[in-house]
Amino acid sequence: MIEICTVGGFNEVGKNMTAIKYKEDVVLLDMGLEVEKYISAQDEDENGLIDVKELLNQGAIPDESFIKDWKKQIVAIIPTHAHLDHVGAIPYMAHKYDCPIIGTPYTIEVLKAIIKDREVKLRNRLITLGNNEHHKLTSNIKIEFINTTHSTPDTVMVAVHTPEGVVIYANDFKFDNFPVLGEKPNYQRLQELGRTNKVRLLILDSLYSGFERKTPSESIAKEMLRDVMLGIPNKDKAVILTTFSSHIARLKSIAEFGQKMNRKIVFLGRSLAKYTYAAEAIGLVKFSNKIDICGYSSQIKKKLREIEKQGRDKYLIVATGHQGEPNAVLSRIANNKLKFRLFPEDHVIFSCCVIPNPINIANRDILENNLKSMKVRIFKDIHQSGHASREDHRDFINMVKPEQIIPAHGDISKTSNLISLGRDMGYELGKTIHLMQDGQRLKI
Repeated sequence: MIEICTVGGFNEVGKNMTAIKYKEDVVLLDMGLEVEKYISAQDEDENGLIDVKELLNQGAIPDESFIKDWKKQIVAIIPTHAHLDHVGAIPYMAHKYDCPIIGTPYTIEVLKAIIKDREVKLRNRLITLGNNEHHKLTSNIKIEFINTTHSTPDTVMVAVHTPEGVVIYANDFKFDNFPVLGEKPNYQRLQELGRTNKVRLLILDSLYSGFERKTPSESIAKEMLRDVMLGIPNKDKAVILTTFSSHIARLKSIAEFGQKMNRKIVFLGRSLAKYTYAAEAIGLVKFSNKIDICGYSSQIKKKLREIEKQGRDKYLIVATGHQGEPNAVLSRIANNKLKFRLFPEDHVIFSCCVIPNPINIANRDILENNLKSMKVRIFKDIHQSGHASREDHRDFINMVKPEQIIPAHGDISKTSNLISLGRDMGYELGKTIHLMQDGQRLKI
């Protein structure tokens, strides 16, 4: 019998964590933050040191009490990729478990940077496992990393192999057939698993399962960037661009077009520095030989003074702040907390979406209103998502042919859309497709 506990990420978008138990062995898949609640906890803490109990009270990290009876049986923590809603709780929780942390090279490199940044010491051993590789955890459990695409590199689906069949955990992913960085998803392996008729359960990202489409490729986002960066006159204008700091493929495209604009490229912001240096450390990209990367406030202020002096039209500024975060570089420029003036018809490009929660929506409204008061040109939604949509989900289910499905990564407004698709494909609610909440268990 295989038993599942949906620890976190099934009532909300964030703090993803799922436990899978077979006999006496348990693996934890993801250990993430609910980012907005984590930021709120940071803002409320005067000393900058956040107590784990406070994070739990705020709902920012998963509630491990749901699996307290399994604690001594946990044999591995396996983050699927480097986003904070999948790895961000590791510095606060992982030390409680006597087991290694296993991830892809980029995921582990980002995790090292997060641990260093938060001045945390973990006793857990960090193990790197490549895309499409296997690792035997115990006599009963083997894990397999299956390459997929997402909005950060080295994202994998995890197949948990047991003597009673396979559980596939796909949270997050997209099916990008023309990726800008890395390989396309390993469809061949997914089809092989489907042909075995041994996929007992599929745990599936349902975030965009209500969108009746196939999610467009990152190569489409690249062409959108090309159109705005190279196709619109910007002579004598400042150009500032903001995007997700962990989206290395997007940053690669931005750097390519920045060079074609004959502008010096600067990355401004701590998270941009953290994620790009991690990508360089494992050889994914080489930015620092052609881009000035400024992570700390003093560096940022110095670089902006240099840009003002040398000529604003000679630079492409890539800044943190795509969600309107008050302390990010773009917000501080827009509210005059950084001494870099924007003039009418300067360009501000948002290569991102607004993550739909009240805090982000409010922050972005404030930022955009500040920018509009300066009469700059604003280019929004130069972006394609890193999450699969409904028709991708249909293709996935047809490929792996799971006996049962659990929708993940969202509240009922998200997971119910995948329930609907599953019912259309012959799955029965409560028997072969399951609407789970945080802390619930399912036996297969």
